[in-house]
Amino acid sequence: MNSLLASMAPLLAEAPTGPPSVTNDANWFLENAWLIPLLPALSFVLILFFGKRMPKKGAEIGIAAVGLAFVLAVITGFAWIDHRDNFEPAGTGGEEALVIGDDGLTSSDSLVLTAEDGGEGEKGGEEEGPVPVAVQSSTQWFQSGGIEFNVGILVDGLAVMMLFVVTLISLLVHVYSTDYVGGDRRYTHFFAFLSLFTASMLFFVLSDNILQMIVGWELVGVCSFVLIGHWWEEKPNSDAALKAFITNRVGDVGLIVGVITLFFAAGGGKTFDTLLINNAIVRGEVGKTALVVAAAALMAAVMSKSGQFILHTWLPDAMAGPTPVSALIHAATMVVAGIYMVARLYPVFYEGMQINGSSINLLATVGAITLVFGGLLAFVQDDIKKVLAYSTISQLGYMAMALGVGAWTAAVFHLFTHAFFKANLFLGSGSVAHSVHSFDMKKDMGGLRKFMPKTYITFIIGSLALAGVFPLAGFWSKDEILVGTGGWNFFGGTGGNGAYTFHLTMGMIGAALTAGYMTRCVYLTFHGEYRGGHAADDGAEAHHGDPHESGPRILVPLYILSGFAILAGLLNMPKGLALWPDSWEERFGHYIEPLGASYFPGISHGTPSYSLAIVSSLIAFAGAGYAFYYYFVKVDRLAKKTGVSLTGMPNGVTTTNPVARVGHKVLVEKYYLDHLYNGVIVAFTKGPLARAAYWVNQNVIDGGVDAVGRASVKSGRFVYDTIDQGVIEGVVNGSGKVSDATGEELRHLNSGKVQNYAAIMFAAAALLAGSFIILLAL
Repeated sequence: MNSLLASMAPLLAEAPTGPPSVTNDANWFLENAWLIPLLPALSFVLILFFGKRMPKKGAEIGIAAVGLAFVLAVITGFAWIDHRDNFEPAGTGGEEALVIGDDGLTSSDSLVLTAEDGGEGEKGGEEEGPVPVAVQSSTQWFQSGGIEFNVGILVDGLAVMMLFVVTLISLLVHVYSTDYVGGDRRYTHFFAFLSLFTASMLFFVLSDNILQMIVGWELVGVCSFVLIGHWWEEKPNSDAALKAFITNRVGDVGLIVGVITLFFAAGGGKTFDTLLINNAIVRGEVGKTALVVAAAALMAAVMSKSGQFILHTWLPDAMAGPTPVSALIHAATMVVAGIYMVARLYPVFYEGMQINGSSINLLATVGAITLVFGGLLAFVQDDIKKVLAYSTISQLGYMAMALGVGAWTAAVFHLFTHAFFKANLFLGSGSVAHSVHSFDMKKDMGGLRKFMPKTYITFIIGSLALAGVFPLAGFWSKDEILVGTGGWNFFGGTGGNGAYTFHLTMGMIGAALTAGYMTRCVYLTFHGEYRGGHAADDGAEAHHGDPHESGPRILVPLYILSGFAILAGLLNMPKGLALWPDSWEERFGHYIEPLGASYFPGISHGTPSYSLAIVSSLIAFAGAGYAFYYYFVKVDRLAKKTGVSLTGMPNGVTTTNPVARVGHKVLVEKYYLDHLYNGVIVAFTKGPLARAAYWVNQNVIDGGVDAVGRASVKSGRFVYDTIDQGVIEGVVNGSGKVSDATGEELRHLNSGKVQNYAAIMFAAAALLAGSFIILLAL
């Protein structure tokens, strides 16, 4: 730990002294929060090895592990509340803290980033009291090139909130799944990966550096791939899993580019530590160009993982997986990972996209477009889960837009409330489908409120919360987002970080759309006459004719989530609201937002506006009212008159108006994005591009290689025939012939006669004597 602190000293040597923003000396539960993801990770291993031998086939292991993790998350939450309000820096009788001064580190036990005295942000820091003190601890993971790569945990309000949400939703999904997937052929396998999915998201949430976040990010993606394709024998399920996996790889390229950019630009090529990088950005030590590049690259990752337009197309297809998986993906894991990453690395986007004082930026605009365009697609879906899937895309657009306009707390609060009512709706759709054995609202549902009154009530609560109806949870978080746009200028303004009037308008349109498509969904599913007893198309016996209420393992999670959908909004009531204690005002923001911390920008908060709340609610009611009049009045009246169960008017506007007909066709074809991806990009890649590449391979690359080979053969033959055989072999053979002839001549001298040998010796002596005389003469 000391080596880590020493490596950070140069980056923090000039930090202003003041209240600490980070410590590793805190409550035991905060320091050991790593146990929370460890429990479901161990559950994954135990279920794989011993699950099939257990009485409940491993489900009991998963429920016990996630249940214990939830208990720890709750205790950790209370520990954070106490720590947030009562932490005392070094020198005040509290925990020992590390002081960063001009001379570097002067204490050794705790890592501390400092902020200005008073705990207020640079702008609009209304919060009074101590600065939020995050708890961070890490250890060396590996070392390369003299750089230490660490793994650790970072616990602050944002992380604690996510720990609670993920463990609670996962626990309810585990319990729900024991009934929903009971008797499944891969029951044990399902619970094993459900636990790993939970562990991966918790690991991602607690990551204290961006390199570790990549690991958690990819683990979440791999688990979603496995669970979406759980019934892989059916090709649409396998295709959906592959589509989700491949689409997310597109965004991962941006993630890697963004992380590398931050490592060198903000981390100085020395650290991946999230808070050090954020701190450097807040202090203005990172160039604007680098921040723009990093923010844009990370935005691509957010678009794919969190289903932002135009990389959202995988998310509706992911409904091919079991409904409990859909609930977990859409409420607490996977799709909120991108939103969480933006919230965690907020200085990157706040400075890189120049959120403060602006009226438009990439993050806010992509979110606003996703909000409206995703909502429109929900109107033309017959599959109840796909309606909810496009609803999730729309709500993720709300969150991204909120972060883009500087409404950080509103975005995170909407993530919090959305988790409960969206999980409620998905599990409610699963309860219905479990009863009628279908997800098709038009063909196999209708009138189910008579058969499933308890599911109906919980679904209505979730729908009202999603639509933002007062006083349910969705109303408060949606209203905070609209206030945070600061675009209500013509009614006196609401403050905020800019004048995002366009985004305010898109937010109101999105509210109307949400109320409209959920009214349609409720009517087609629960009202009118039951349509599920029809005969099969091939003349077989009638099917789906015995709908019934679900059992307690399905209903109890729905009751709990409905309770949160009603009450969760009370955790962040705006200031100045009558009949509400002052001590409970904006409690969520107080404990979750790190305003005043050295690693968080000094954002401004909008002022609550009654006029804005009233107008936005009226717009939402207008959307719901139009849908109600169409389905509950016109369609229902015609159905009773004709005695035929209808799902729409036979002569509706889409059949009589050419413009509406074209618009409806565009929506049915999902803006032709799948045609673009599959019919143009993929088809072009697999067709003309592949053929062109093959032609280049055969005629250019292989042709070049073959030409070189033929030239080499010709050169080899020339060398062999001319040089080797003609020259070298000729010389060698000639030398042999000369030697042979010489030897043959010399052989005649070897006659065996003494006088011949004496004559040779005499001649040799004469030549030698002559040579000496000549040499002496010279």
